Amino acid sequence: MTLSTLPPAAMDASAHRTEAASGPGAILALDLGTHTGWALARGDGSIVSGTEQFRQDRWSGGGMPYLRFRHWLGEVAETSGGLGLVTFEEVRAHAGTAAAHAYGGFLATLTAWAEGVSVPYEGVPVGTIKRFATGKGNASKAAVIEAMRRAGFAPKDDNEADALALLRWSLAHRAGGLA
Repeated sequence: MTLSTLPPAAMDASAHRTEAASGPGAILALDLGTHTGWALARGDGSIVSGTEQFRQDRWSGGGMPYLRFRHWLGEVAETSGGLGLVTFEEVRAHAGTAAAHAYGGFLATLTAWAEGVSVPYEGVPVGTIKRFATGKGNASKAAVIEAMRRAGFAPKDDNEADALALLRWSLAHRAGGLA
C-alpha cells in the first residue's frame, strides 16, 4: 500500500464522512484474505475504504503475503495517526482448504501484530455483520454491497463492502454509535 491510498482522494479508496466519535485512535475493519477488504474510520470522522492484494507469486516464499500484510498494517497505523481498535470478520467455516489456510495465516499475522503494538482487536461473526447491514444473517454478497451503497458508500467489490459493513457495526457497537 502506498500512503496515497488513505486520503479520500485516492484512486483505489472510497471516502465517506460520519459524525460518530471513534474515541482515541482510528478504527480499522478487515475482511481478511489474499484480497483483503478494509475500511478505516479516522478520528476526524472520515471513513476511507478499499482493498489490498496479498497474493503469493512464483518468485517469493510462502510467507511473503503475511510479511506484506504485517508491513501494510504498520503503514495504516502510522498514516492514520494510530489505531484504537481493529475488528475483523470472523469466519468459522470455509468452503475450501486453501481459503482456510490463507485466512488462518492472515488472522495469526493480524493478532500477533496487534499484540505486539498493543492495539485491541475483535473478531465479529459473519452472520452478525450481515444481520446488522441487511437485516438478514445469511444475506448474499450482492445484498451487503447494496446495503453499503444505500448507506452512501461506493464499494468496488464484496470484500470492501464487507469491511464497510463491519466498520459500521464497530462504530455502532464499540465507538458510541452512528450519526
